[in-house]
Amino acid sequence: MGFVELLLLAIGLSMDAFAVSVCKGLAMKRLRFRDAAICGVWFGSFQALMPFVGYLLGSRFEQYIRAVSSWIAFILLVLIGANMLREALSKEEEEHASAGLDFKTMLVMAVATSIDALAVGITFAFLDVAILPSAGLIALTTFVLSALGVALGSLCGQKLQAHAKALGGGILILLGIKILLEHLGVF
Repeated sequence: MGFVELLLLAIGLSMDAFAVSVCKGLAMKRLRFRDAAICGVWFGSFQALMPFVGYLLGSRFEQYIRAVSSWIAFILLVLIGANMLREALSKEEEEHASAGLDFKTMLVMAVATSIDALAVGITFAFLDVAILPSAGLIALTTFVLSALGVALGSLCGQKLQAHAKALGGGILILLGIKILLEHLGVF
């Protein structure tokens, strides 16, 4: 696999993390580099870790992972999106803008957006792919796109503050449905 193909793969794998990062940015009252970096590190790290783990697991478990990966991503994204919608419709004020960047939330989102990368790592085991540079490129690409996603979402969120969290939750739910429909062969 050449550099161009690997870069395109990295961009494709990072699109879920980018979409979630835009949603995170939408919910923020103001853009801080620290918040963009936190999203980038979480998503980039997991997008590197999952192909590496998949590479180590090899083809022996491919059929099991592939069979449930879309369902896991669907369930996690819909739950996260529904929670965001619930919070948006709640009359309670949020205590601080970065509440959605806590360890538990980011861990769940990082796992949900990187499940596909695990299956890619399994296929890397059968191709002539150097796993460490490949995982590094995937991590760097995801970091950059996730940080940009937070910035983009935050800029839009300044204009849409009242509906930002509901919009973000809706996007996550739609993303989860899209993943499931692709798995079921509808798209």
